[in-house]
Amino acid sequence: MKNLAWHFTGDTLRDGSPVPPVGETLVFKEKIEICQRGYHWSKQPFDALTYSPGVKLHLVSYSGQVQEQTDKGCSSERTIVKSIDATQLLRRFAADQALSVKPLWHIPSVVEKYLVTLDEKLRDAAWAAARDATRAAAWAAARDATRAAAWAAAKDATRAAAWAAARNAAIDATWDYNAARLDFNQRVYKAFGLESICG
Repeated sequence: MKNLAWHFTGDTLRDGSPVPPVGETLVFKEKIEICQRGYHWSKQPFDALTYSPGVKLHLVSYSGQVQEQTDKGCSSERTIVKSIDATQLLRRFAADQALSVKPLWHIPSVVEKYLVTLDEKLRDAAWAAARDATRAAAWAAARDATRAAAWAAAKDATRAAAWAAARNAAIDATWDYNAARLDFNQRVYKAFGLESICG
């Protein structure tokens, strides 16, 4: 299948209409305009994460009129090929990003244990300990790299939280943005039972 890409949604599309079932093609009959009108997608899962309003991740095919930018595209036709609820994938990714910057701060043991296990019984205690750790000087030095990731792992994962973890961690030179991007993409491919696709 040609022209495969990725698209996140919530329980509905952005305009409030239902997410179409697998195999149903949406057709936009007017002239498309990227960021304004048409059906959007990204060729890489990590890029799609940037624009996600929710945790439903779809592998889509696109056709018809097409416009592209570096990290997203828009088309007059889009068909869902396969979908998953990416909540656990996003939680695990966010937690692993927080753990990747562990050397930058004195991580409370309950936070580390939660990030490793994602045991829901530890979530509230982990969040409280992470919040209390803001008083430590080492935490201040690493806060941009870890706060969003720890929050994402300690609270319900969403696109914004996972993306904020990756974006904020990129500020710190010890965090490898490209490695995180590749890691996220590979997790998605595996979740969909695919080899690396779409560039």
